[in-house]
Amino acid sequence: MQKKTVCFSKNSSNLFFHILTKCNLSCSHCYINKEQHGENTLDIKTIKNWLRIFAKKNNGEKSIVKAKDKIYNKNLGNLIFLGGEPTLHPDLFLAVKEAKKLGFQSITIDTNGYLFHNILEKITPDEVDFISFSLDGATKKTNDGIRGKGCFDKCVKGIKHAVSKDFATSMIYTVSINNINELLMMPNFLKQLGIKHFFIQVLGIRGKSSKNNKFQVSMEKWLEIVPKIAEKIAQNKITVTYPRVFLKKHEKFECAGLVADNYFIFPNSRVYRCPICEDYPIHSFNIKGNQLIPTKKINENDFFNLKIPQGCVMNKIIQPENFVSNYDEKSDFKIACCLLKEEVSI
Repeated sequence: MQKKTVCFSKNSSNLFFHILTKCNLSCSHCYINKEQHGENTLDIKTIKNWLRIFAKKNNGEKSIVKAKDKIYNKNLGNLIFLGGEPTLHPDLFLAVKEAKKLGFQSITIDTNGYLFHNILEKITPDEVDFISFSLDGATKKTNDGIRGKGCFDKCVKGIKHAVSKDFATSMIYTVSINNINELLMMPNFLKQLGIKHFFIQVLGIRGKSSKNNKFQVSMEKWLEIVPKIAEKIAQNKITVTYPRVFLKKHEKFECAGLVADNYFIFPNSRVYRCPICEDYPIHSFNIKGNQLIPTKKINENDFFNLKIPQGCVMNKIIQPENFVSNYDEKSDFKIACCLLKEEVSI
């Protein structure tokens, strides 16, 4: 069993690309805020142009080598297509093919499992690294109570269809007090479905959750269940990734906004570096004229250098009522950057 903290790296970027905000579901913890993120759906020309911005940013135009009408570039970052529900976009398959041509290190589609527009018939397992399905319960009752009636069966059907076509599949599970106990049921469930990578997420206080934080689990409950169940799931040869959340007092805090290269892109052209900030117009960049333009002060970058004993300053400023605010200077723990992950595998 291997357990490691996934360190931040400047060697590649992580591009979280929201190509639309429309969705067929209305999950109780959805972080999309249309007032801040826009309601438009990007056309395929715009998607391709924006992908090229980050291809050039990471390597420079001279490093992109053309050979037999293909473009090869091994050093681009990891790309995740998001929504809303990204498979609602009729041209998602063209966006995948463009990203593959540009040479992104990995390509993932996050989906609720409905797999609109026959997406799996229009791309191949060689063109995407993962189809990542969102499920928030090991039972229909729990999951559908959070995500909507009927979506458990639809998601499971989508996973089985993807596996049957040899796509690598992963699953995202957002933990709340409503479903944390069902994590105990996930090891066998994931194994039966053929899931290769399991992501456990903490419930963020943004979007819909910003109006009600009573569903967050306590630090004690998180530490009691999540690390142990992650190791149990990994015994089935399934890689498990979950947020570190808490650091011991002696451990060094690092902000991904300073030492990593993450970009959260929304259809209204906003680009954030920290997901905690996404409910506010303090984004680091706008995309204008197919260029990445820094925004004027004050933006999120101006906060990343601030140091506080509690750890993450963005958590303290933007989410003062979330469960981490209970921990003061005398605490044995401090709050890790939300992008710092623990990974468990065999």
